[in-house]
Amino acid sequence: MTRLVLVLGDQLSKGLSALAEADQEKDIVVMAEVSEEATYVRHHPKKIAFLFSAMRHFADELRQGGWTVDYTTLDDPENSGSITGELLRRADQHGATQVLTTECGEWRLIAALEDCPLEMTVLPDTRFIASHKMFEDWAEGRKQLRMEYFYREMRRKTGLLMDGDKPVGDKWNFDHDNRKPAPDEVTFEGPLRFEPDEVTREVLDLVEARFDNSFGDLRPFWFGVTRAQALEQLDHFIAQGLSKFGDFQDAMLNDNRFLYHGLISFYINAGLLDPLEVCQAAEVAYQQGKAPINAVEGFIRQIIGWREYVRGIYFLEGPDYPKRNFLKADRALPALYWGGQTQMNCLSKAVEQTKEEAYAHHIQRLMVTGNFALLAGVDPHEVHEWYLAVYADAFEWVEAPNTVGMSQFADGGIIASKPYVSSGSYINKMSDHCKTCAYKVSKKTGEGACPFNLLYWDFLVRHRETFSNNPRMGQMYRVWDKMDDQRRETVIREAGVFLDKLDAGEVV
Repeated sequence: MTRLVLVLGDQLSKGLSALAEADQEKDIVVMAEVSEEATYVRHHPKKIAFLFSAMRHFADELRQGGWTVDYTTLDDPENSGSITGELLRRADQHGATQVLTTECGEWRLIAALEDCPLEMTVLPDTRFIASHKMFEDWAEGRKQLRMEYFYREMRRKTGLLMDGDKPVGDKWNFDHDNRKPAPDEVTFEGPLRFEPDEVTREVLDLVEARFDNSFGDLRPFWFGVTRAQALEQLDHFIAQGLSKFGDFQDAMLNDNRFLYHGLISFYINAGLLDPLEVCQAAEVAYQQGKAPINAVEGFIRQIIGWREYVRGIYFLEGPDYPKRNFLKADRALPALYWGGQTQMNCLSKAVEQTKEEAYAHHIQRLMVTGNFALLAGVDPHEVHEWYLAVYADAFEWVEAPNTVGMSQFADGGIIASKPYVSSGSYINKMSDHCKTCAYKVSKKTGEGACPFNLLYWDFLVRHRETFSNNPRMGQMYRVWDKMDDQRRETVIREAGVFLDKLDAGEVV
């Protein structure tokens, strides 16, 4: 009997468990571009184009390999508009009642497939190193689920950067060496830029016609859309960017958006690259003396440590996780996140880059856009939906824990041991943004004072009952308590004025 084999847009791997289980001679692969998946948040048009083009190329590769593929384009007049609708339509065409699928990465779609009346066989996503059971076993009985300790288990499991039972270099973590300020010169030319082929050009025209009101610039479009191109980018980064990735991974520059970052996360998350092969390529660079241990360890930690860890948290915590709001923040997401004018240069640069590239690196997300939203008390669900929409590498399993947990502390400390908040001094240290900002980072109060300086203290005061006993935050409350009364009153008053302007839609 013919079965349908569902392949989603972030499952573009020939080793996918559903394909491995299928019978190539009898079963039919179903792939579909559907409006429901493209519009449940306002996805960046570059993200939509990347996934649709990568899906079309992958379908062609499967056909060339002997698979039968039923592929539905977005503009197909018979398109039902949803994944379940397309499964039912194809099942009716072929007289099929059974579906093989690899577990998807969003509770929303998991629920939709569970409600599908077809007989669904859901296979584990073996592209991840840690199974759900492995993560659950690691988490069981622990008071705190800190990534660092999970990461060590992953190093042992994979053997990456291990010397027997010990970590290479006698340390698990070289983060101390990875916090250098922005360099005067960047020698890496940045990511490869691929010229769109005919398939991609057709997709770009389609996306341009259907999603012209979405936030973000569709063109120029330079992402790779095939595994071969993704491998080219990986090789390019390993050869030219990895050696200084560690040193400057937290740095930000006005005139260089990519510094020494690999820009391979969207290739990994879509399935075009395997996370273990990426880490092994970095390890080989270290073994051959082409990249230092701090760079390679930091890079590998982001993949087998952080990436695997947040997936574990997402599935461990359940479907309500993205909706959590521990601090009860309720401010609407400011218009500046959608390209509205702001005088804050760091925010302006981060949002501008996001709009044009569908990309920003982790510190821009955590310590600029995320930091500001947390300090200002923005509803974390609105922040979550913004990140999910605007970044090409954002799928809920990876994005929600990073936003709800790490960035907005909305999970109450499951991921982060303290809120990731800072004044303007951190941004000034790690970037050149403050030098050309309308505000003065050195000013704590008064006209022209950096809003981060005001909002930082205002946040601590608003949430004192929650955080004053946190051992990592006690020192800052002691600093606040030592300030004279007039200065404290000024800070709170000026922070309030700023937030009132933000709420009124004025340019801040």
